[in-house]
Amino acid sequence: MKGKLYLIPVTLGGNDVRAVIPDKVIETTKGLRYFVVEDIRSARRYLKLVCKGFPLDETRFLELNEHTPDEDMANYLDPALNGSDMGLLSEAGMPAIADPGSKLIALAHRKTISVVPLSGPSSILLALVSSGLNGQEFVFHGYLPVKPADRAAKLKELERNAGRGYSQIFMEAPYRNNRMLDTILSVCRNDTLLCIAADLTLPTEFIRTMKVSEWKRSRPDLNRRPAVYIMQ
Repeated sequence: MKGKLYLIPVTLGGNDVRAVIPDKVIETTKGLRYFVVEDIRSARRYLKLVCKGFPLDETRFLELNEHTPDEDMANYLDPALNGSDMGLLSEAGMPAIADPGSKLIALAHRKTISVVPLSGPSSILLALVSSGLNGQEFVFHGYLPVKPADRAAKLKELERNAGRGYSQIFMEAPYRNNRMLDTILSVCRNDTLLCIAADLTLPTEFIRTMKVSEWKRSRPDLNRRPAVYIMQ
């Protein structure tokens, strides 16, 4: 029989794993010895948080990130084909969202390997449900362009779509968050609603929805704080 591919949620930060990861997920994770991960060092650190005595030396890690050629991934699922269960780990939150893990999941389906999603934190959904914005019709855009002019143009496009009632969800690398907020406040209309959800599940969690004009008067420092933005 073939093994299964478990989609394993990772905490969004902090060291208190049991505060946000269900016990059953922790027990499943502890039983796996084959992992496909976005970054091996962070995966090893996370597994040590899950279980101090996790047998890392007996565990095989395969790295899958934006630089991994498709041909290198071709044999990643061999352990599952040979009967061993495997885990897919992102660096934070649920795998395969704003993350290259979706390629491995697609490969698992082609090889008729069972894919098992496990419950855990998703920054996108946590931000949406706590925003007060439209949770019936929404679009997730991932990371916006890095170049200032391209980023500004994309934000104007999202704002137009938000004007039709759809919640527009996007992210930015934590160290660029203050620049992202600069651009939002400079190019978006004053009456556009914006939710900023930062440090989700952490003691410093910050979630607020206000008009752009109100954010201009009460601007947070988001430097190096993981954040999700929702516009409507």
